[in-house]
Amino acid sequence: MTESIFDAEVWARETATDEHYFDESAAARACAFFPRYLKHTKGKWSGQPFSLEPWQQSLVRAIFGWKRRSDGTRRFRIVYIEIPRKNGKTQLAAGIALYLTFCDCEAGAEVYSVANGKDQAGICFNEAVRMRKLSPSLVDRTLASKLSIFNQKYGQSYKVLSSDYGNKDGLSASGIIYDEFHAFRDRMLFDVMHTSTGARSQPLEVIITTAGTDKHSICYDQHRHAEQVRDKVIPDDEFLPVIYAADKEDDHKDPRVWEKANPNLGKSINIDYMQKQVEKCKSQPSYLDTFLRLHLNVWVESVKRWLPIEKWNLGGPHRDTPLEEVKGGLEELKEKLRGRRCFGGLDLARVSDLTALALLFPPLNDDEKWIVLFWFWCPEENIRERSKRDRVPYNIWRDHGFITATPGDTTDFKYVEKEILNVASQYDLIELAYDRTFAGEIVNNLMEEGIHLTQFGQGFLSMASPSAELERMVIAGNKLYHGGHPIARWNAANVAKKNDEGGNIKPDKARSPDRIDGIVALIMALGRATAGDSPKPKPVPGIVIL
Repeated sequence: MTESIFDAEVWARETATDEHYFDESAAARACAFFPRYLKHTKGKWSGQPFSLEPWQQSLVRAIFGWKRRSDGTRRFRIVYIEIPRKNGKTQLAAGIALYLTFCDCEAGAEVYSVANGKDQAGICFNEAVRMRKLSPSLVDRTLASKLSIFNQKYGQSYKVLSSDYGNKDGLSASGIIYDEFHAFRDRMLFDVMHTSTGARSQPLEVIITTAGTDKHSICYDQHRHAEQVRDKVIPDDEFLPVIYAADKEDDHKDPRVWEKANPNLGKSINIDYMQKQVEKCKSQPSYLDTFLRLHLNVWVESVKRWLPIEKWNLGGPHRDTPLEEVKGGLEELKEKLRGRRCFGGLDLARVSDLTALALLFPPLNDDEKWIVLFWFWCPEENIRERSKRDRVPYNIWRDHGFITATPGDTTDFKYVEKEILNVASQYDLIELAYDRTFAGEIVNNLMEEGIHLTQFGQGFLSMASPSAELERMVIAGNKLYHGGHPIARWNAANVAKKNDEGGNIKPDKARSPDRIDGIVALIMALGRATAGDSPKPKPVPGIVIL
């Protein structure tokens, strides 16, 4: 276990160059602001001066003390603070916001709290309002309304903004607090706010968050950047990375791990409370992911996941393999499988969802794995909006050939039909299962072309057996080969399961955090491939996937 606790001031000193210098008076002035003008507003410390804890003081000194020799402005422009709940990050952020607004010597200072929603943004702002109310000096010098604290004489203001980024173009932010950044739906709000700082000489953006669950999000992008900057993999002298978290290999039951991830342990967060949460993990195993994320700051890719993604990954090349190589491997596999018998599953789109086709090739001998090939379609016209909405790179997948974008703003089933016929001509397609709920003209046309289509219900009666079989194959780690298709992997990471009273399982689209179309298509194909009435493959030479 790595026991070191991150120290922002030490890290800043170690990464400083000849272009930087430390202004002790500026650092001391910022630290003195907190106990002199601010008081705690909640709990047993309510009404007492806000004396910074050692980790908070180190952070504040790093932010406001390090300067640039060229012009004397602050070195750091973006501060990324990722820390578990109950460690006082909101109170610290509120204090920083007030300092930026009224003590930063910035003409016409504009400081904003922004978050995914106005209620979330208001948490930090409302804490600042309470701090102001307990500070006679700030009350005498400022006014407060429901959405702003301001000093009209000097044109200084601290305001709350909603997540509607369409009306932010006229701002000139000197300070921004992004609260619970992991909940941001896309990067549009961040981009609009970030570009609003362009006219300021030393703007400061402070991102505060706990770990999230979505590794396709802008927060995870910033998290990865923070890790690489912190570990000195890439240089970025404007970015201060502050991450308090357990390592993946750490024992979540070890109090030393709690301390490493929670710098306020024993102060704003009780040791007894942490022990009770660990005991809860023992009695309720499903709570472990929640504990890891919220109290040890470990990114959990999906708290609702059914299929273990590390097991799914064993069915293809390493997940970091370049997309060009993954695509090349899949194309070679398609060629090797030409003419071989298979079973298909077709998950048709609901207007603008993904349409997915899975072809499943049963093993011909004990040395083989099951092999699945995927095809995906989506509308071309809204692919950029879809990428923003789903926070996944459909456009990149399209450019690499992993998904076909059909003309128009809805999936063109004529186009899909033509491609399915082309695919079917290359393989011995025994059956193609489809969800009868969304069947239409495409099914009739495919039948007329000689493809054997089979209705496949989405209830437990049809889905339970192949769902259980897929779970077994994936968990075994060596029964299924998918070639690392990135969209199928994304679907596998998203899929949640639903249980009935008899213990049967099936995928649950409603509870899955994102698209699962490829997995649904695979389950339907597996259902027909393992059905007792399905024709058996002929004993012809197969392919051994190592």
